[in-house]
Amino acid sequence: MLQSTLVRWLLSFAPAPVALKWPERVRACVGALIGIVLTGGLTQITVGEAGMIPLLVAPMGASAVLLFAVPASPLAQPWSIMGGNLASAVVGVTCAALIRDPVHAAALAVALAICAMFVLRCIHPPSGAVALTAVLGGSQVHALGYGFVLAPIALQSAALLGSAIVYHRLTGHRYPHAWRHAPPAAAEPAASPATPGFTRSDLEAVLARQSELLDIDPDDLEALLRETQLQAYARTFRELTCADIMSRGVITITPAATVDDALHLLTRHHIKALPVVDPMRRVVGIVTRVDLAGAEPARTFKPGLAAVGGRLPEQPENEPLVASVMTADVCTVEASTVVSELVPMFANFGHHHIPVVDAGGRVVGMITEADLIAGLYRQTNTAQRRSA
Repeated sequence: MLQSTLVRWLLSFAPAPVALKWPERVRACVGALIGIVLTGGLTQITVGEAGMIPLLVAPMGASAVLLFAVPASPLAQPWSIMGGNLASAVVGVTCAALIRDPVHAAALAVALAICAMFVLRCIHPPSGAVALTAVLGGSQVHALGYGFVLAPIALQSAALLGSAIVYHRLTGHRYPHAWRHAPPAAAEPAASPATPGFTRSDLEAVLARQSELLDIDPDDLEALLRETQLQAYARTFRELTCADIMSRGVITITPAATVDDALHLLTRHHIKALPVVDPMRRVVGIVTRVDLAGAEPARTFKPGLAAVGGRLPEQPENEPLVASVMTADVCTVEASTVVSELVPMFANFGHHHIPVVDAGGRVVGMITEADLIAGLYRQTNTAQRRSA
């Protein structure tokens, strides 16, 4: 029993799987390599190899881990690295000057550095090592006095931070992560008690009740929770398919029909789009009122025709066909497609009408944004009745 308990306790220390993909891991490693090289190179150019200032101090390696491997962390933001390192350097130099015992000076320097970082809101774990370096760095560091704060700490912190900002920008990553406060309560829409969801004010209220510092940016946490909420919402609609919400008896038109024919069908049936089909009813395009705008045929008088009411009747000349105005690259879905897959198609790609086809590509229905909303509404009511 004791052995199994000990084994379970030891297994509890096993690390969680790293969700980051390997290309991103390699990107972080390359970024740290470049950042440290640039930081050391800049120091070498500035002070020279024979100078008293170290070309690289150890805390910069720890800062590089945060800046390049976990740049979304609040501990890796610009004010954290600059404010934390500078405040800790000042504290460390002061403790080294006032306290002779290096152990006591080091302990007090780390404690006061953490306190200063809390007050200044610039928590940066490597800054604790900066305070230790100021105390235990030896005679070379002690000889610098408060100059240690400017060089190497401020110089190397700024160089490493600048390289991180440029590298993340070049590799398409958002950095830094600016903190955003919740808008005033009057300007922020409140979540209905009957509707699952939360506001930014709710999130900040929960974070304020935590007894520990959470290493995640509130903006990232909010985005993660909302995406999780959408994923859970989509999961509840996996049983709902396009066949359940589509409009049946869809009106279609052929590519050889005229623009006048298309306009007539749209007006007569009070619709905004027509799937264009071949003789086998396979979808080959779609035509909307926008496509037809400006494509009405030019009218001209034909001689030799009988006058009606004192005027010759107008006849179309070179009337355009649907094939010349339709959108051939049409997005379709199969009737068995789950409704959750439609949401990004309407939300992100600007579609307003999506033809529904069977396994053979033949049109069997049409889905509009109104159909999607109505279907989700019906499914939501059904789910609420079941849970009640």
